[in-house]
Amino acid sequence: MAYATGIILALATALLVRVAPFDRDRAAYPLVLIVTASYYVLFAVMGASTHVVLIESLGLTVFTLVAVAGVRLNLWLVVAGLAGHALFEFVHHRLVANPGLPVYWPQFCLAYDVALAACLALLLRIGKPQARPVGSRSTIEAHESVA
Repeated sequence: MAYATGIILALATALLVRVAPFDRDRAAYPLVLIVTASYYVLFAVMGASTHVVLIESLGLTVFTLVAVAGVRLNLWLVVAGLAGHALFEFVHHRLVANPGLPVYWPQFCLAYDVALAACLALLLRIGKPQARPVGSRSTIEAHESVA
């Protein structure tokens, strides 16, 4: 159930970003990456563990840096960041004992991250994001065509 919910919500997110159209600002998907990674800090706060908050904040920092690099340089970095966050789900429980982490979260988040990464990759591949790169007059399609 957690996997299906993650996939459905990722598809709904991608559709909303496209239809709203939030993707006129190239920060839409990078912000989703940051928010997704920030949930681990929230769960640590819910678990009342200052030590785990600090550890989870390190992970959040890494994914935030990837998101910032992606918005400034190339949205393919955000695809990699989302896929990397999905891979993080496989090892997270071995690295950090987060007492506030819901049992279903790793499966849900893995499915969400993979599905959203696939949606963004598809949009970049077919040249559909509407945004313009930071500091450029060209469209994302021209900027991201180096793929």
